[in-house]
Amino acid sequence: MKTNRSVSIPWHMIFIGIIIILTFPIIFAVGISFKPLEDAYNNALNFIPTQPTLENYETFFNSLNVVKIVSNTFIIATTVTLFKVFTSFLAAYAFVFFDFKGKNMLYFLLISTIFIPFSVTMIPNYLMISDLGLADSVWGVILPQLADAVGILLLRQSMKTIPISLIEVARLDNLGHPRIMKNIVLPLVKPAVTSTGIWFFILSWNEYVWPVLILKTVDHYTLPLALQMYISSEGGTNFTVAMAVAVITMIIPLTLYLLFQKYIIGTFASSGIK
Repeated sequence: MKTNRSVSIPWHMIFIGIIIILTFPIIFAVGISFKPLEDAYNNALNFIPTQPTLENYETFFNSLNVVKIVSNTFIIATTVTLFKVFTSFLAAYAFVFFDFKGKNMLYFLLISTIFIPFSVTMIPNYLMISDLGLADSVWGVILPQLADAVGILLLRQSMKTIPISLIEVARLDNLGHPRIMKNIVLPLVKPAVTSTGIWFFILSWNEYVWPVLILKTVDHYTLPLALQMYISSEGGTNFTVAMAVAVITMIIPLTLYLLFQKYIIGTFASSGIK
């Protein structure tokens, strides 16, 4: 049956308008980052710089130890991602292929933590990190984020598509659970593991609130914290440099999402999350 073009054209126009609205901040940031400060103030809505310059990027690289800041961001995001994927995979495997008393109740309690606001756990986590002497260190940022209920939910939904009989046959062949996870389950849910890991990496890379509570020394900062150094609530904001930092901050997560968006969307769709 042919599509009614008179009906589809308005919908396409609506979708194009939504895309423009969503991409506006990105286009704005990239354009401003290549403008001199005076040009940015006088022609803020003109996305194309009349006098393109790399001065804002040079200011950022010259004023801070950018290599150290990027390294901190990468170490935190990578470590958090690896631990979250690992713990989520183990927990999801247990909830799908193990039978034990109270399994459904335990799973319900675990998933219900998704709905607990960060403000509730923020102070207890901060006190714990302070008592451990990990304040103002990347490990103080990492430690409270070694597990994630969302990852367990996503991987459990993917593992539920694996026939139980396949695991039972492997057990009859005297295969232990570590080998089953590595040789059977992991290859079957690899797209879900990959997309979940990328999702964790993007969230950790862009995280601001928890690192700003823990990290106090500039050399320990992450990219989102470096960005706020050029933004002042009392005026004097050098927002052209801030936009340059924003562009640098978004390059890696945006690239990862564009490369693996099919897996990310597929994983959330299969889990029932809309």
